[in-house]
Amino acid sequence: MEFLNFKQYFSASRVNRYLTAAGNSTEKAVELYKANLKVSQSFHPLLGILEVVLRNRLNDILTSYFADPDWITNQKTGFMSDPSLSSYTHKRTGQTKRNDFLKVVIKRAEKRLQKTGTPITSGKIIAEQTFGFWTGLFEVHHYRLLKGKPIQIFQTLPSGFGRKEVNDELGKIRRFRNRINHNEPICFNGNAVDFTETLAVYHSITNLLGWIDQDIVEFLFELDEVEETIDKAKSI
Repeated sequence: MEFLNFKQYFSASRVNRYLTAAGNSTEKAVELYKANLKVSQSFHPLLGILEVVLRNRLNDILTSYFADPDWITNQKTGFMSDPSLSSYTHKRTGQTKRNDFLKVVIKRAEKRLQKTGTPITSGKIIAEQTFGFWTGLFEVHHYRLLKGKPIQIFQTLPSGFGRKEVNDELGKIRRFRNRINHNEPICFNGNAVDFTETLAVYHSITNLLGWIDQDIVEFLFELDEVEETIDKAKSI
């Protein structure tokens, strides 16, 4: 593809950053753009497995806690409707915010299923939920209402690690996941090629999975090509 066409299709504002990092070499800029996509691609197996494992383990823990396999729908009128979630004042901005996110997204999922004539089951509702729903259970307001049960999915947390540290790691991964899904670059620090932050997210993912069960990390061995792909990108 001619570079002018490449720039037109992928937008000048996006491509120029790669061009700057490539020392104005159009050929190298295109290769770096492709390399960024390949690194992003290499994260998908890990992110997908983290999401599935996190969802299933949290569902197991909360099914046991509520003694209810349908907790995800029944708790719309339970902890998800607790008066403490109606509103709060953001400490930094002073703005009034609402904390009923979990209940809202469950209701939306039910409406989507109703529109398609799909029977509403807990399994369907669970499958409809985003990564943000599950990480939201570690936010302090939900976590307190759940009596700290979500942390029980981790068998081997390091000393000194608790809800806040896990929530920070999950937040870092969630933001990174959104960047990948929106085709944003993950290979820069300023205008320089630098995968330090990307590698930090990689270690956050493998750490979290290992804290749940080290066998999951071993299962990923043949699927995990992140570091290898990053090394190839660095050589451009």
